Amino acid sequence: MKDKVVVIVGATGGIGSVVAQKLANSGASIVLASRDNNRLDALATQLSTTEIITVPTDITNPQEVEILMEKATNHFDKIDVLVNAAGAGILKQWNKIEPADLDIMLDLNLKGSFYTCQAAANIMKGQKSGHICNVIGILGKHSMAMGSVYCASKFGLVGLSKCMADELRRYGIKVTLFYFGGVNTPFWDNVSLKVDRSKMLSSETAADAIMFALNAEPQAVPMEINIQPDSHLFF
Repeated sequence: MKDKVVVIVGATGGIGSVVAQKLANSGASIVLASRDNNRLDALATQLSTTEIITVPTDITNPQEVEILMEKATNHFDKIDVLVNAAGAGILKQWNKIEPADLDIMLDLNLKGSFYTCQAAANIMKGQKSGHICNVIGILGKHSMAMGSVYCASKFGLVGLSKCMADELRRYGIKVTLFYFGGVNTPFWDNVSLKVDRSKMLSSETAADAIMFALNAEPQAVPMEINIQPDSHLFF
């Protein structure tokens, strides 16, 4: 990944922060984005590279997303990779869901991811190359009780991503979707469901899968990567 420029959205999350560390170790130039400026700065000080900038960004705001991509290109002249690792989950019974819950999930998981994909792809199109990595989660492929709102946002992101992949491949832009099963990250801190986090995937496993896709030979397109813990499999 040496000489590659990678924008990581959701960089301070469990998966995003581990991916950032692995990319830094591989020699990539990194643009870290999330809503929390203090956590961004703390993460940046931990990374073994000086080729890094932090850009506080609320991806539900398309203007802030445009500023993110503009700062990335102004500093590094290009964007080779976008890693979309931002997201949030609200898991409730169908009759407990509030309109605000729907707005939060669609705004962040679906619309926010579209804004980042669109803005990055506009830059990659001019370069005739690029790689978009969308961390979907297994609930973008399979339904689950209590997950109607979350699944709706992730199923929508899958459709959006696959349509964009069809349109973007003529410009040399790859799109990879990652269907991870439960990953033991802070995502679960505020979820009321009883889950055994010790049996979940680690952030390290998820990050290794993303690195595998990014290091694939140039003509290879890892379209979908599905990894689940053996304690909870969907087929």
